[in-house]
Amino acid sequence: MKKTIFSLVLLLITLAIKGQSLEAESNLTDFDIRYNQLGYFIGKQKLISINSASNFSAKTYTIYDANNNIVKSGTTANTRFWNDAREYVATIDVTDVNTEGTYRFEIDGETINFNVGNTIYEDIANATFKYYYYNRASTAITREFGGIYARRAGHPDTSVTVHSSAASSSRPTGTKISAPKGWYDAGDFGKYVVNSGISTYTLLAAYEHYKEYYNNKSFELPENTNELPDILDEIIWNLDWMVAMQDPNDGGVYHKLTAKRFSGSILPANHRSERFVVQKSTAAALNFAAVAAVAARIFRDFEAQKPGYSQQLLDASKRAYAWAKSNPTVYFRNPTDVVTGEYGDRNVTDEFFWAASELFITTLEDTYKNDINLNSYSADTPVWFNSETLGAFSLLNVEDELQGRINLSSLKTTFLTKATTLKNRVNNSAMNITMTSYPWGSNSVAANEIFILLRAFETTQDVSFLNAAYTATDYLLGRNGTGFCYVSGFGDKRVLNPHHRASRADGIRNPIPGMVAGGPNPEQQDNCPGYPNNFPASSYVDSYCSYASNEVTINWNAPTTYLLNALQNYQTGTPTLSVEDTDVVN
Repeated sequence: MKKTIFSLVLLLITLAIKGQSLEAESNLTDFDIRYNQLGYFIGKQKLISINSASNFSAKTYTIYDANNNIVKSGTTANTRFWNDAREYVATIDVTDVNTEGTYRFEIDGETINFNVGNTIYEDIANATFKYYYYNRASTAITREFGGIYARRAGHPDTSVTVHSSAASSSRPTGTKISAPKGWYDAGDFGKYVVNSGISTYTLLAAYEHYKEYYNNKSFELPENTNELPDILDEIIWNLDWMVAMQDPNDGGVYHKLTAKRFSGSILPANHRSERFVVQKSTAAALNFAAVAAVAARIFRDFEAQKPGYSQQLLDASKRAYAWAKSNPTVYFRNPTDVVTGEYGDRNVTDEFFWAASELFITTLEDTYKNDINLNSYSADTPVWFNSETLGAFSLLNVEDELQGRINLSSLKTTFLTKATTLKNRVNNSAMNITMTSYPWGSNSVAANEIFILLRAFETTQDVSFLNAAYTATDYLLGRNGTGFCYVSGFGDKRVLNPHHRASRADGIRNPIPGMVAGGPNPEQQDNCPGYPNNFPASSYVDSYCSYASNEVTINWNAPTTYLLNALQNYQTGTPTLSVEDTDVVN
């Protein structure tokens, strides 16, 4: 040991005498290999990144197949500085390693294994969707469908109290109503209409955009023997709860259903605090109106399986929209005695755009078309408090069918300009990703930006958008600023301690699989110890206490489910949905 230290000191002195920079000496530089830990698809771009806090000179790498044959070797190119993580990056393109199998990549004594194939995302795509089953309220998770994560039922929510903030003459304070089912929103046991809106829409859109794929897809749910696609069975579990959150007396929609305070780290069945529906809000009404309108047109095709359901949803959507029109500025804030998630939003022009768009597509009624302000569309990345691009997704999906009824040319131009910007970032940035911002839930930003790329591909059939989506997905699966695969249960560097009460309390070492962690967040609002730094792309800690970077939510899983299934679908050759297959009233 002393000899090693002496040799290192001697080398440092020698470098100083020669005037050489320590940064330039790769043998003295720590580095990480960042890669897609699920693997790479045959025929698609395959990038491996070498990341280091210090600059480094060229490194030699070798790739071996399962029989220890060398299939590729070379040296790294010049580094680029990635400011988001304060790292230097050398990117190695191994796209020509294109035969199915597992490969060993070696560089400067470090080794990783990576996979190449055609079914790379099958398991993880199933798991990110199955997360919703594990997060069901008001039911037991059975051994048959939940395996080791089986648990007793929690929160029947058949006798929920109307909070004073939600009281009306027909439902005064203390009235008991029934609003069972639904999904737990996040790591807590609350159910929130606003965040439920973007989440449920995204899953509905997945079905609407890729019907053939989902019609033939089993997700091992309790309902999988009925005649509905499994994805719709799961969506119904939450839709039924959302319908119950509408006041039948006036069409308004309660903002959330929660206890007054967050629980401790317990299983749902052990949480017995009184539950309340809290205040109606414009945002909740519009989220519900939009989602119910989408669902109404989808369930027209399943009248035999769900008689009257489509019409029930459409009627509820119209009533919620009418309430919002009459109450356009009812913004939600937590009452003083309620401290659970707020999802407050004081600008709902985007929700009006979205809801009007969905109702117009479903009904073709001018009253909704006239409320769509196409000039206001700015193509922002979807997030729960900015949902207008969800409306754009839906409008562009049926652009041909709407010709002569509405002119979408300006919206399409704005949308494709945004998508082209994202594509260019993937092609030209240091890490070949879309990301430039890392707010709370930054991984949902990554996923929704890939969602945009996928819809741009469908809108234009320009394969460069699809290729960018494949490459950008690496970010969520390990080629990022931390080296984590951000989906629990997958990858070589796994999320083991998500902020998710059921996983914390169940006594099982590994968390429920398929949960998408929030991701890097330089604000670190939880003040949790263990963050490596506050650099935007690496400010993440795999700790239960880090709700600011390691919580899970339904709205982060939804776009990840969408994109993983879409990319697997494209790879295995299932035809994509044509606009003629979408149900629009004629």
